[in-house]
Amino acid sequence: QDDELKYTLKRLVEGLGATRKAARPGFSLALAQVLQAFEEIPLCTVLEQIKEKHNLEKVKKKLVENAAFGNFFGVMALFQSGRLVKDQKALLESIQLLQQLARHQTYLRDLPRKALIDIISEVPEAVFAEVLFGILQSDLASAFTSPDNLHLLLVGIQKFRSVLKPLNLKKLFGSSTVVNEENIPRLVELLQSVAKSEKEDKKLPSVAFYLLQVSLKEGAFELFWNEGVENGLLKEKSGPVSYMCYRLLGSALPLLSLDQLQIVLKGKVMQRYGEHVTTQLPKQFKFAPEMVTYVDEFLSSCDDPERQLAVIIGFSTLTNQGNPVFCGSSRVVRHLQPVALQKYVDWLKDMFLRPDLDCCLDFSSNWQKQNQENVNTAHRKIARLRKWMMLRLCSIIENPVKKEEHLVMDISRFCFFHAFFEAKKKTAQIREANVLPAEPLDEQFHSVAENYLFGMLNALNNLTVLGDTAKAAALREKHIHGVTADGKLWIYLLVEYANKLLSSEHVKAVKPFTKGQRDAWERTLQSVKNLQKKENKSDSAKVIAFQQLLLLMAIHLFKDPSETMDVLSDLLNCTERAFSKEPKKKKADDAEPGWVEVMVEIILSILAQPSLLLRRISRSVFVQICPNLTKRGLQLILDVLDPYQEHNEEGAVVVVEESNKKIKSAQDMDKEGSEDSSDEDDSEDENDSGDEEKNEEVDDDFRSQLMNVLQAGNALVRDESDEELDDEAMMALDKNISALFAEQKKRIQAKKDEKDRMRKETILRRDFKIKVLDLIEVFLSKQSENPLVFDIIEPLLHVIEQCMISDSGKQEVEFLQKTANIFKNSLCRSKQYCKRVDALQEDLHAFVERLINKACKHTDCSVALYYFSASLYLLRVLRGNTPDKSSTPPTPLPENQSSTIPQDCQLFSTGCLDVERVALIYQKALTQLLTKRKTALTSSMFHDFFRRFPV
Repeated sequence: QDDELKYTLKRLVEGLGATRKAARPGFSLALAQVLQAFEEIPLCTVLEQIKEKHNLEKVKKKLVENAAFGNFFGVMALFQSGRLVKDQKALLESIQLLQQLARHQTYLRDLPRKALIDIISEVPEAVFAEVLFGILQSDLASAFTSPDNLHLLLVGIQKFRSVLKPLNLKKLFGSSTVVNEENIPRLVELLQSVAKSEKEDKKLPSVAFYLLQVSLKEGAFELFWNEGVENGLLKEKSGPVSYMCYRLLGSALPLLSLDQLQIVLKGKVMQRYGEHVTTQLPKQFKFAPEMVTYVDEFLSSCDDPERQLAVIIGFSTLTNQGNPVFCGSSRVVRHLQPVALQKYVDWLKDMFLRPDLDCCLDFSSNWQKQNQENVNTAHRKIARLRKWMMLRLCSIIENPVKKEEHLVMDISRFCFFHAFFEAKKKTAQIREANVLPAEPLDEQFHSVAENYLFGMLNALNNLTVLGDTAKAAALREKHIHGVTADGKLWIYLLVEYANKLLSSEHVKAVKPFTKGQRDAWERTLQSVKNLQKKENKSDSAKVIAFQQLLLLMAIHLFKDPSETMDVLSDLLNCTERAFSKEPKKKKADDAEPGWVEVMVEIILSILAQPSLLLRRISRSVFVQICPNLTKRGLQLILDVLDPYQEHNEEGAVVVVEESNKKIKSAQDMDKEGSEDSSDEDDSEDENDSGDEEKNEEVDDDFRSQLMNVLQAGNALVRDESDEELDDEAMMALDKNISALFAEQKKRIQAKKDEKDRMRKETILRRDFKIKVLDLIEVFLSKQSENPLVFDIIEPLLHVIEQCMISDSGKQEVEFLQKTANIFKNSLCRSKQYCKRVDALQEDLHAFVERLINKACKHTDCSVALYYFSASLYLLRVLRGNTPDKSSTPPTPLPENQSSTIPQDCQLFSTGCLDVERVALIYQKALTQLLTKRKTALTSSMFHDFFRRFPV
């Protein structure tokens, strides 16, 4: 065993200097494991073998690199074994060997110095004082000559304070402190070199962080920050040095006192960081996410509310012409203590009402300085600051920060008031009108605030129940959202507040209601109160869904009164009919639509709105009306997805070209637009060539006009004397030609604008269809046993078929993928299906035959697969249904089969399935697969068919 161990050590030591670079760390790790397992092996003996095998003085010149790495990885193996710091002799020799290796920077660069620092970091203070301090004195004395030696000194000061005390430091390099006015210039040079050498690491160099800690320990932080960072490092406008300054700022946050934080957050580094965030180009390195991480880590680890508040306000007041550069929707506020959060909200509200630009660290880019002569700078800054404050307040509700209900309501009321109302005069009756804005809010602010407010309403609608009461905990266990601890909807509390404001004589709405709009508002409130009375008696989910939609449309009256009135009126009528106790009357096909159909139309109109909250609430309402959905209501949804109806609508739009008055359909223009936009790299070239081709089409007309202008100016027909035109005639000719070309340019631009308009319409139409698909998915998941599911199959197949042959834009692909996923997962693979198909047996069998015939006639295998899958779904439905007892009994079997067939029938129940008819249909399809080469059918289709329906 000793021989084997010796051989193992010999092979591992030889491998430390292997020619293959990737093999060296492996041999080093293996050696460390062996030394850790066999503690009887002396480290000094192994170190001697390493020195002897990889002797730098005896080795050939071409093998010096291998020998250097062999020594380095040998020392690292001893260190990784965990035994080096316990063996003083081996430790001393290893440190001396690393000092020798530091001379071979050509091969090892700074690896020996880093290894030396790592080893010293693990050494006990007594061992450092007795063994290492003597041999490291030269390195420590030359700390200001290289970053590695400075790093070694700083680590020593942090680890061995009793050894490297001020008296010893003065003996080493003449001063008792590291950070002083005399050393600052040299420290700046060393940090600059470190920043440039480690720029690829994208992290703060360790030597810079240790220097920051030592400056704090020596009480010289202000000197280090003001002279070393702001007036030293920051003067060199290079990326790596600037990024190191930003990282120093972020790393310093947890270490600083409140007064020191104020110095840093109002200094030049913060201002330079703000300029970096606002002026960076798209492809440049973005430091903002890294700074957000620093702030997030500080707020999560800090327990002092005052320091938390100082940092969050410091970054909130770093402004670019009034607009804070810190993201207004940042999630860092989730770590704020309740006291700090309350103070921050109060500060935001106070800054909103009385903007104090003097407390902001404001800056302007060079471009802004050149273009702000004729701009009301103060007014613009205040407007930008207020928009950010409103966004910040709204986002606090969305963030998962620990907050109380009174704080949420306070923020909601404040944002709602200043978005939709104005105070005529101060009043103590309404808290939000108790302090008037120092400068009035303009119309542009109100339009922006409206959008922020509806985002806040969306957050309120999804807010978990707040509070520590038993009732709140019970509501949270039921996963109920959007209500207070006593069960009231947040949005209802805001509507009550709005009603109070409408009744007050001290405030006025930004968009005052007409008498009809006020009546609709009152009717909505009454309808909501009626629904609240029914909440415990009937389906509470349905009642709450209708309440949310009514309340949200009521709030929409403040944003867009004219457009909301029609929708709100229809919604109120639908609500009354949906919860009416009167018996349903049968109506003819041409009678007025039922409340479900009208409700579907309202939901479709809401889906066209850009509001995410509206779409979510309308989806929840649709979930509740799904059981009442009629065929006409479903058809309204399917008509939106109908690709043929879309083409007919597009074909109705025509564009008349100037050249030959030909009519060109909008469908062709959409196709051209999609083809132009599909190739991003060559889009400009294609557009140019396309314009040239179009110009060629209209050149005849333009050429004739140009000829007329030239002939009128005698530029073409000349006398035999060939006299030149005089100056006056030439000027007139130039004027006419210029006017002609300007008119032609306008015609070309008009065509481009029309084409761009139709392309945008196509994008909006497709986006609307993607949203409508959500309704189909909801219906299939909630009403999978409804016979109306069969009416969805063919429309989805038509959409898939049309998307397969249309353009391959990103939006089109998304639409196709979503449709296909709904068809496969929500329809064909649904575990539940209709169990009442007795009256539909004939129709479903004919449907199966129609689907298989289309699959056989199709040329695309992928589309044919969807048709075939739909037929298998229908077979599953037919087989899973039991035939009605009143129906005709099956044909009796021949007597000679009576003994065996019943046993087979027990194994396979056909239900309502006409086996003979279906077998004939699939037999024809299988014959086509086996006899025709060009067929869209595949063997996998029939493999799936036989597996699912064995005979």
